[in-house]
Amino acid sequence: MRLGLLATALAALGSTAATENTCVTMSIADYGDVTIELADDQTPITVANFLDYVDSDFYDGLIFHRVIENFMIQGGGYTSDLTEKKTNSPIKNEASVGLSNTYGTISMARTSDPDSATDQFFINTVDNVFLDYSASSAGYAAFGTVIDGMDLVVAISEVKTHTTKGFSDVPKTDVVIESVKRTSCTDAASSKKNLRKVHRAAPRHAMH
Repeated sequence: MRLGLLATALAALGSTAATENTCVTMSIADYGDVTIELADDQTPITVANFLDYVDSDFYDGLIFHRVIENFMIQGGGYTSDLTEKKTNSPIKNEASVGLSNTYGTISMARTSDPDSATDQFFINTVDNVFLDYSASSAGYAAFGTVIDGMDLVVAISEVKTHTTKGFSDVPKTDVVIESVKRTSCTDAASSKKNLRKVHRAAPRHAMH
């Protein structure tokens, strides 16, 4: 009987290990590292798409081109001269099964077409639940959570911005993504810094 219980426990541990989420570390020039735990099981299409870009070093050298205080920071699509990088095909919107767009979550940016997301993403700096899927909105697919370095994300959201080359809310000083790499979720979890509980509600903005 005891051997049977041991076998069951070991099988459960093996199952847990097999389904551990993927984590990535985003290194941002002049700021530091932001670690994100992805919701592999909940949003498999979105996570696989994001990791395709990560594993090909697509994001290296791109910028956060749109930042709005008390809302979010958006990046992953443009170089420092605001040249758009060629993307893979768009993916299905998983907002209906994804995470809620709360403080610290990462979501896919898209056009008015719900299934138009490709490479660009944004990180919510307050609770933006109005961006969630609902009966009246296709929503924006949140597919991961910042588990370390959220203070850096908030700092980026507060930089001075301007309008240039037809783009609004562009940081006056480039905020450059040096790299995004897979990392161990276990190591990142030991130093979580994303535990603030009270966040101001965001004003409503269009996401594109």
